[in-house]
Amino acid sequence: MAISTKLLRMQLSIFKPFVNGCTIEAARTTQDKLGELMAHTHRNKVLYSPQIFHHFVGEWVVPKSQRGDSVLLYLHGGGYVAGDLDYAKGFGTILAAKYGIRVFCVAYRLAPEHRYPAALEDAMEAYEYLLSCGYENSRIFLCGESAGGGLAYALCLKRKQAALPLPAGIVAISPWTDLTASGASYETNQDCDPTMTRERLAYYASLYADDLRNPLVSPLFGELDHMPSSLIFVGGDEIMLDDAAGLHERLLAAGSRSELVVTPEMWHGYPLYGVPEAKKDFEKIAEFLGALQDE
Repeated sequence: MAISTKLLRMQLSIFKPFVNGCTIEAARTTQDKLGELMAHTHRNKVLYSPQIFHHFVGEWVVPKSQRGDSVLLYLHGGGYVAGDLDYAKGFGTILAAKYGIRVFCVAYRLAPEHRYPAALEDAMEAYEYLLSCGYENSRIFLCGESAGGGLAYALCLKRKQAALPLPAGIVAISPWTDLTASGASYETNQDCDPTMTRERLAYYASLYADDLRNPLVSPLFGELDHMPSSLIFVGGDEIMLDDAAGLHERLLAAGSRSELVVTPEMWHGYPLYGVPEAKKDFEKIAEFLGALQDE
């Protein structure tokens, strides 16, 4: 582990009790500031264009050096309770700048003001919007971290149920796919996870939905056959490790294509922190997107 990563991990561990004990309002403010910081170093490489919907807002992040004709629909994390457009544009800016791909960021409605299925409805509307812009489903990719990763799979399950076209692929970073917290990693990693607690996740889950085993809330329990190709990243020390690993195993068992990358000693959503250990992950994302665009 790089020295800079060790220092960051130490800082995260120190602030973990405060972050996990803060109010929803404080969590939202902190997360939005993080998004602004993420976008800062790449802001001069992209252009922004807002898109207003009835219930939510979105924003195009267009690279000045665009490559190809595909689009990436980005669904942010935040436990379904935090993250506005500033946060979504943070990692969306990094994705657009790194890969030369147009990114559409969605600031879907948040709980507890808007419980399930509001976020899923907004994600569905954003996907339909991309289709209306002329993008073929084979040129649309989904990317999401944490709750956004789970929402990406819920969106595909919803579209599959309605026999609607699915995207070409999904990039999921520490996806929250089991809001019941049934995985063994919730126990085995509870002491080594520097960022997250089971209690905090249970609180977020209670704010979002009633039936936590609903596959459109917890995609781990869904029918995962004929799903888009998946590339899943997760930290080896996070309590949500089994959300990603279990999803990967069930995707393969259902006959869908999936690759799982577990990075030792890393925490929840680690690629968003710009740690050196994530460099190979960004390279793998480039390969994943490139291979599917060539099919």
